[in-house]
Amino acid sequence: MRVAYELILEELAKHLETLLIESNAHWLRLHFARIYQESFKNNKLLKLQTWCNDIVTKYPTKVFESEDFISLQENALISLIERDDLQMEEVKIWNYVIKWGIAQNPGLSSDPEEWSNENILTLKTTLKNCLPLIRYFQISGDDLYEYFQPYQQILEKSLWKDLVKKHTAPNKPISSVILPPRMILKTVLPHRSTEPFSNVINEAHTAEIASWIDRNSDMYSISNIPYEFKLLLRGSRDGFTHESFWNLCDKQENLVIVIKVKDTDEILGGYNPIGWDKYNSCKITSCKDCFTFSLKNGTIQNSILSRVKDTKKAIYTNFKYGPSFNGSLDMYNPNVNNRCFCYNDTRYEKLIRKESTFDGYFSYFSVEEYEIFQIHKKT
Repeated sequence: MRVAYELILEELAKHLETLLIESNAHWLRLHFARIYQESFKNNKLLKLQTWCNDIVTKYPTKVFESEDFISLQENALISLIERDDLQMEEVKIWNYVIKWGIAQNPGLSSDPEEWSNENILTLKTTLKNCLPLIRYFQISGDDLYEYFQPYQQILEKSLWKDLVKKHTAPNKPISSVILPPRMILKTVLPHRSTEPFSNVINEAHTAEIASWIDRNSDMYSISNIPYEFKLLLRGSRDGFTHESFWNLCDKQENLVIVIKVKDTDEILGGYNPIGWDKYNSCKITSCKDCFTFSLKNGTIQNSILSRVKDTKKAIYTNFKYGPSFNGSLDMYNPNVNNRCFCYNDTRYEKLIRKESTFDGYFSYFSVEEYEIFQIHKKT
């Protein structure tokens, strides 16, 4: 699209932009951080910028907590913080804005007490287009000083005084322009969808998995499952790449992986409460609460739970692999032509496939479909 605009092929560029949004939204989400950055490198990509910001306003941590935040272009940051519907506390937004401003000036201390007059002037210049977007927000006067006192040096004196006045006497007139509080979006409960939440497991399976997570001897009923299963990634064997796994699941905790084995009724999977960290690649990690399983399904009459025994060698991480439960279940190991397999090993309590499927140390299988969920306690 950017090349098309450079060649003044605007009709082609606009067509590609629409095609990406309408037909390839899943791909855009997989590469969200990069797409967000790239879309603001050309001010004509307005549809893509709006699509990105519509997501970020609801899930602002996708940008603010990303590793690329400090390299964000100014126009991208401004387009975000000027939104009335950005769903983040104002003080947090401005802490991030200050962090961004400091990062644009290498050598500038992150401690305001160490700033010289020259440092203050430099930071004010860097943030000159952000500071006018400051908003009024509801916190106590004491908290206002606590949050903003370190940074009042970069605010105009009149603005700082009016900001304080707005909190101490909100009905008194002020001379500065302070934007109103952001809108808090009301959560509208959706109608119960007839579409299943999963293509691999059902609610009875989630009740069983939840019971294993909490180490309950009695299984939860479907009506009192204490966790929500939030889908992070779904696909088939042909659709899996280790890049997609790391883009969406890196450093995510409390993950449940479920795999429908091709040409059988088997549903295999595992639970990893600590997650996989891409920057700990080629390392074996300790975990005492992870487990793997085979779920009751079709001709599979009984579920199998296999808790980790060797807790110091529970999880393996490699940025070239998919998820790996070290000694029990591996998904897409490049050392064996990206195949999936179970181990015949003593690091986990039980085999989760029939012993007859093993060829020595491994039991290989093909994937029909897989899903990765993150579980959250219901509120």
